[in-house]
Amino acid sequence: MSTIAVVRKNGKVCIAADSLTTFGDLRMGASYDRDYNKIQAYKDGYFGIVGSAAHALVMESVLADDKIEIDFNSRLGIFETFRALHPVLKENYFLNSKDEEDDPYEATHIDALICNKKGIFGVYSLREVSEYHKFWAIGSGSEFALGAMHALYERLDSAEDIARAAVEAGCEFNTSSDLPISIQTMELEE
Repeated sequence: MSTIAVVRKNGKVCIAADSLTTFGDLRMGASYDRDYNKIQAYKDGYFGIVGSAAHALVMESVLADDKIEIDFNSRLGIFETFRALHPVLKENYFLNSKDEEDDPYEATHIDALICNKKGIFGVYSLREVSEYHKFWAIGSGSEFALGAMHALYERLDSAEDIARAAVEAGCEFNTSSDLPISIQTMELEE
């Protein structure tokens, strides 16, 4: 899995991610993986995805397709984007949308964090979208990252310092996360 964190503070937003890729018990660290950066740029922002390593390449391909309208600037825009992407993922990328029996909708099996000039957002498997006031984390190291951000948010002034500490905590205590960290910071639009 991964540890990805987003932080919003003092007019800035930041996203940070670990660099480890795992395939079951096999760990592929940054020294073996030429493309270990889990943060992707898109227009005026960034996003990171946890789950299958294939998700990043699929999203890179989707985002390069000019025929697909992508809006990462609001909660509703992100929801509509992923709603429109679901049939594309099934038909063109062979997404296996099999779900648990009691799931109300087909799953994309994608969990992502987004940061841009408008704020910080989370997208989850059933296309749930959340907008966060302060911070959030996803991935197998998220509990450690959330604890670190909770402890540091009022003590540190820098969104980047908080996000870095969050992912470092995930890397320290989660076996599916490791250093180095990729990080992107930008100004919020007020």
